[in-house]
Amino acid sequence: MVEQIIDVVIIGAGPAGLQAAVHAVRKKASVLVLGRLENSSIHPAHVENYLCVDGVTDGAELLRIALAQATRFGAQVWSEDVLHLDQEGEFFTVKVESGRQITARTLILATGTSRKKLKVPGEKELLGRGVSYCVDCDANFYRNAKVAVVGNESAAVDGALTLTKYAAEVHLVCKDMAVTKELGEKLAASSVIVHKGTWATEIHGEKAVSGLLLDSGEILAVDGVFVELGAKGAMELATSIGVMLDTDTFSYIETNKKQETNIIGIYAAGDIAGPPWQMAKAVGEGCVAGWEAANHANRLKRIQKSA
Repeated sequence: MVEQIIDVVIIGAGPAGLQAAVHAVRKKASVLVLGRLENSSIHPAHVENYLCVDGVTDGAELLRIALAQATRFGAQVWSEDVLHLDQEGEFFTVKVESGRQITARTLILATGTSRKKLKVPGEKELLGRGVSYCVDCDANFYRNAKVAVVGNESAAVDGALTLTKYAAEVHLVCKDMAVTKELGEKLAASSVIVHKGTWATEIHGEKAVSGLLLDSGEILAVDGVFVELGAKGAMELATSIGVMLDTDTFSYIETNKKQETNIIGIYAAGDIAGPPWQMAKAVGEGCVAGWEAANHANRLKRIQKSA
């Protein structure tokens, strides 16, 4: 199902994304924010160094106020994770976990960069030798192999489904499953072996991964373990359509002062655009990104209208 064309689609519902929404929608652009407040790094935090906010303030409360502002001004907000991005000419397509597809004139990437880890024995030692944090990056290395994906949310389920196209056997280890009905139905209809109500406690292997120990005592004989905790990361989404990373560390998206990336129509703001990892920086960059993305989308509409 293809939705209407949206001027500015923002991926990430943290300070950068919500500030971008406020500024973009006030430029008379149609705006859609994709993401969950609880996935923002500021959600569990207590803030005391943000200008004009005196004392210690709960991060979740700040996000709740920001969400109310963005929606009051006219932005749409969907509490869904993004699974895939693509570019078709001057437009971008965004596929979310419910199966809906959105066409966008501009994109703002504002999901942060944190990579959640299992923090179990063998994870660090076997990183790059069977342990991976990116199915989209590494799936091709596991053709006809046995693999396990660990995670409870959309990135894990989508990753497991993707791996069925490559691996001979795919296991999904999850304590619970927090995904949409549509994604859950796709999983149920697939060949993925689901271990629900269990969790990984240790990754086995010497020179390479050989197994995954579960808290039930079961050992899965696998060649690879994919750790996918939460939503799909902005790095995976960005690099899949050619967005360039910084040339020194390759750990964040390179932008100019307008928060533009190397691809016309794609902007980045907040932690994904590099340090310092502060809410003040995220909000400032969100302001610029929202303003510039809306201007660009409005220019495209004027050109299309006059053509």
